[in-house]
Amino acid sequence: MITDMSKFIDIGVNLTGSSFNSDVPQVIERASLAGVERLIITGTDIVHSERAIALSRQFDGCCYATAGLHPHHASDYSHDLASELKEMLADEKVLAVGECGLDFNRNFSTRKEQIRAFEAQLELAIESQKPVFLHQRDAHDDFISILKTCRDELGQAVAHCFTGSIDEVNDYVILDMYIGVTGWICDERRGGSLQQAVRHVPLDRIMLETDAPYLLPRDLEQKPVAKNRNEPCFLPHIASAAARHMDVSEAELISAAYDNSCRFFDLKP
Repeated sequence: MITDMSKFIDIGVNLTGSSFNSDVPQVIERASLAGVERLIITGTDIVHSERAIALSRQFDGCCYATAGLHPHHASDYSHDLASELKEMLADEKVLAVGECGLDFNRNFSTRKEQIRAFEAQLELAIESQKPVFLHQRDAHDDFISILKTCRDELGQAVAHCFTGSIDEVNDYVILDMYIGVTGWICDERRGGSLQQAVRHVPLDRIMLETDAPYLLPRDLEQKPVAKNRNEPCFLPHIASAAARHMDVSEAELISAAYDNSCRFFDLKP
């Protein structure tokens, strides 16, 4: 049962996006009122990683950042960009490398470019000993194959915005990875596979995220402030759905996800 004492960490918020340009303070306040006490702002390229760091400084104590290059932008990878990322990763407000990985669904960058940028960022994670915030879509076999080559050297790793199958969960668990669950689990049209798969996610591997402004839960009764825009304040709703499909109590799921997130990002409870 979700109470006023329930605490949450949203591990993936795209707070640097244009849809949040006018009301970031209000978004953070609504999150806080819902018990979402900390937000990890996702960096998807150099510009958005810089913005994420700036927001984490502006809202010190509740916001933190990741820094990385999303596979959509993998064609931008260069040695100069790698140097910029390395510098960002030295910032105490940057808690993880990413969002990085592979996306063979849209292929905005070629597969070769994606693999090159992904492997380079894994090397940065090993060098910095920071966790990796990972993206994978329609590229599971190559994704797993690359991770296996360096998993022993990597620190913590999370499959962000997981929407996959039971087999994919099992592959990630074998690699001692965490799994981030979003409002996709609330989608009666597309979320069936995830609803089945989360039953196989160990409680010590689960984390919660909104991926806001994307993936507004379809079964949400509360009307969002901005049309169709997801927000961190809806994370408790996602937690309820995750608990239901994992067949555990809400309190148990919320406590586990919070503790896992603190451990993953090296945050004090």
